[in-house]
Amino acid sequence: MTALDPDLPSRYTHPIVFLILMIPFGVMGGYLVVAVAYQLSRAGLSVESIAELVAVSFIPHTWKFLWAPVVDTTLTRKTWYLLSGALSAVGVYATGAVPAEARFIPMLYFVVLVSNLAVTFLSMSVESLMVYGTPPDRQGRAGGWFQAGNLGGYGLGGGAGLWLAERLSEPWITGAVLGMACAACALALAFVREAPTIVRAGNYASQILDVLYDLWQVLRSRLGMLALLICFLPIGAGAASGLWSAVADDWRASSNTVALVNGVLSGLVSAAGCLVGGFLSDRMDRKSAYALYGFVLAVCAVAMALAPRTEIMFIVFTTVYAFIQGLTYAGFSAVTLEAIGLGAAATKYTVFAALSNVPIMYMTLVDGAAQTRWGSGGMLYVEALFGIAGLLLFAVVAATASRSRGQPS
Repeated sequence: MTALDPDLPSRYTHPIVFLILMIPFGVMGGYLVVAVAYQLSRAGLSVESIAELVAVSFIPHTWKFLWAPVVDTTLTRKTWYLLSGALSAVGVYATGAVPAEARFIPMLYFVVLVSNLAVTFLSMSVESLMVYGTPPDRQGRAGGWFQAGNLGGYGLGGGAGLWLAERLSEPWITGAVLGMACAACALALAFVREAPTIVRAGNYASQILDVLYDLWQVLRSRLGMLALLICFLPIGAGAASGLWSAVADDWRASSNTVALVNGVLSGLVSAAGCLVGGFLSDRMDRKSAYALYGFVLAVCAVAMALAPRTEIMFIVFTTVYAFIQGLTYAGFSAVTLEAIGLGAAATKYTVFAALSNVPIMYMTLVDGAAQTRWGSGGMLYVEALFGIAGLLLFAVVAATASRSRGQPS
């Protein structure tokens, strides 16, 4: 790691480690949204039903701040990663083992819910390791590498998952292969320093109160308040990417095309977007960068709605969309890292990360409902409209906060 960046002090970690550690988190989402969703669509399930299943996967990620203090106050971050990584690998396998048929949907709901609950502990451990392993002037780049692992893993889980599922005789083999790949990512723990556990004098209840007080100090700050607002607004939510597999037939895209552009290619392109977004976020106001990325994503959605419905247009626009989504993910991480500081890092980052899933979840439902009523074009227009509305609201609140506190935004 030192050879990769000789200017990085030894007490810090090269951000490529965070990319590797976050791959299982992305694999779980990509496998469900791309491979499993495509198989369910071919089995006759409606786009709205598939959107509901995807939305269920976001439930643990929306509420994970409730158990984040456990990671800050108990076992080491590396121990939490190993435990949750093992459970997550089993969860990926189980997702593939459930038959892609309508009558097994209730079982799939349960598997998706439990496996996503397990992977929340994995992400929290990596977030805490990242906060303590990153110097302040490189928070944008660290956030970019971190999200590159997330979105790169998403592409791996989706693209490789669909490719394998289309070629293997038994669906469970695909889940087993991806699960083993996720487990192997734990080897990167050897290259990262352990983050401190927030353990103070007193009983466990008092330790939790200390963590919550640390969180409150962030939320009451102007930067913390604006970062919190971003979590609820549909700016750069990118929810349409969760439905590309389900609507691919509208562009006459084949299964191989879906596996490529919404899987491996999407992962690589979005990971590149993360790195570019993180780099740019270190060179301009991080909130403004995030807002800019969200605006560009809305423009992309409108352009895709206006373009001809051909397979080549599907490839072009889903690829551009993936790159811009990478920008937004890196921008969010940069804003969050700047706002939270040190202390109870897992809890503070997780609060923002968990709440940021709220717009993804409700926009997935909105997009699914819009597609059912107005088709895929209407879905894209609705997503862009919500994104622009969120940007306008954020601009008004940021300007008001700047005037009331006499500080530049």
